[in-house]
Amino acid sequence: MTDPFEVRMRFTTQLQHLSAAVSSSQKVAQYALKYRDMDEDLHSCILEQLERNNMNTRANIMYFVEHFCEMATKEDHLNYVRMIQRDILTIVDGVAPADGSGAANVKHVRRVLQGLQDKNMLSSETVAEISGALKDRETNQSNVLDNEPSEASGTPASSRASGAMRVDKRQIEQRIEEDRERNKRLRESMWAVSGDNKNEYNKLWDETSDIGEDDLLDAEEELGERKMAVAA
Repeated sequence: MTDPFEVRMRFTTQLQHLSAAVSSSQKVAQYALKYRDMDEDLHSCILEQLERNNMNTRANIMYFVEHFCEMATKEDHLNYVRMIQRDILTIVDGVAPADGSGAANVKHVRRVLQGLQDKNMLSSETVAEISGALKDRETNQSNVLDNEPSEASGTPASSRASGAMRVDKRQIEQRIEEDRERNKRLRESMWAVSGDNKNEYNKLWDETSDIGEDDLLDAEEELGERKMAVAA
């Protein structure tokens, strides 16, 4: 007999470890479809993880949602799709919050929304409305210092600012790699690999280099400038 708690915990763990690879999303979607009798409970796990994970994981969950809806439709279990449609605003708010902290995720949200529209899972009106709301979120900066210890805590303002400026390099590297993976897949889907197009496609693929030190420095500098603007 299936233990509902164990199913929920395994699904939660899989969501937390999603990557940019399509196979990663497909594996998690297959698990949810296997236990479709718990669909409402597993759907709630998706919403919960959008509140509890970093912005990289939230972006991965956003892409997972598109693959999930597509696979659920093929498996003729539309209840999952209906729940995603019902809670799409909550999902978008989790991936790209209104406070601007998920500004880097806005472009990914737009891609997924467009994908869901193209698959007739979201109406053009809904996508247009959400896209309009995302414009401000793309430019707003996150007030990270609001989450730092207050003066009353005894932590000097300079230390708080310095702490805010320190970035988890592992997360930066992960985000660069995952964005690179998605961009390669996007290019791959745009080219028909046949005839003369094959050489041009291969050239484009080869020119997409691996992550380097310059990529890391650029990402740190950009985020650092945003944090300094908030602190000013």
